[in-house]
Amino acid sequence: MDPYKLLGINRINGASLRRRAVFAVSPPSNLPLTGDAAAPPPQSSLSKDVPLDPRLGTWLRIFLPSGGEGGDDHRRSLPLVVDFHGGGFVLFSAASTPFHKMCSRVAAELPAIVVAVEYRLAPEHRLPAAYDDAVAAILWLRNQAAAAISPPRPGSEEADPWLARADFSRCFLSGTSAGGNIVYHAARRLLVEDPQNLSPLQIRGLILNQPFFGGVERTPSEKAMIEDKILPLPITDLLWELSLPEGADRDHAFCNPMLHHRRRLHHRREQPPLLPRCLVRGFLGDPLIDRQRDLVAILAEQAEGTVALLDREGFHCVDIFDPGQSDTFLADVKQFIFSSPSSPSAAGSISRYRPPVPPPLPAISPLQRMIKTLIPHQQIIKHH
Repeated sequence: MDPYKLLGINRINGASLRRRAVFAVSPPSNLPLTGDAAAPPPQSSLSKDVPLDPRLGTWLRIFLPSGGEGGDDHRRSLPLVVDFHGGGFVLFSAASTPFHKMCSRVAAELPAIVVAVEYRLAPEHRLPAAYDDAVAAILWLRNQAAAAISPPRPGSEEADPWLARADFSRCFLSGTSAGGNIVYHAARRLLVEDPQNLSPLQIRGLILNQPFFGGVERTPSEKAMIEDKILPLPITDLLWELSLPEGADRDHAFCNPMLHHRRRLHHRREQPPLLPRCLVRGFLGDPLIDRQRDLVAILAEQAEGTVALLDREGFHCVDIFDPGQSDTFLADVKQFIFSSPSSPSAAGSISRYRPPVPPPLPAISPLQRMIKTLIPHQQIIKHH
């Protein structure tokens, strides 16, 4: 098995890659807003790109739901979802079509305002570069929240009209696969390791969808699925080799926080939580499922409460390849965001709600579906 070939990457030199674009790229809609963003044109959602740090090549894609169901619904404030795409820190973009479409659906169907982050990729920019970009995006949103409630001052950042409906007191960080890893580490940095004054922005929850973690010692699920069709071990090992700091192994905290972030307290349940509520999703056919179970265990020590959905049939990133599973993802996220948190909570609670039963998996194999999805879009993209 050649993991470079399976991932569609080639080394140009020791520090950069040539990547085959296995997913098409979707442009933003770039349609103008009507008036002061109160009533966008009649389509499911709008999107536009704004720079984050031009020096680093990072940017944000804002998704705005269009209109409402009538009346003054288009003026209703909406939760803010900050999204981080997957790809093992090495592949893809916020503009990759599957991630663009999912963000568009989240914006339209929850509804919510979604801000997708274009972060730097490894190995050109090894971790913690992606975490740095995530933190920068969240701090940009904090500044936007402040600008929205304060009179403009000379030299201060102006409020973006696309965020006029955002409820900055209801901000959720969401990520799939490597994006889920980014959500965890960005939240830890902002709220625990180097606490920042985020006011008036408030992070109310973390959504970790099949988060990508690892370790030197193999878990039972990794051993049982060494040659998994979507995420075989040679691929996960290569992704970590390309993304971790030089000289680090898979027990580094970026990869295996379960070794480093245990909260050893004698009376843990009486302590205030370090992190907000968390939703962790995983599938039984994912080699990473045991890592995700271990993550839930440490979140029970850190978070205000954790919803664990880890007992469904499926494979890694099934909700990208199967539309029915995408519907289930949206239902899970909607229930998590709009459900009231337990009151008042301390770290340690784990719950499992029962969202709609997902549809049966398609008859074709995961590999066949992946190939069917990927083959039409073979092209070379140069990353600078």
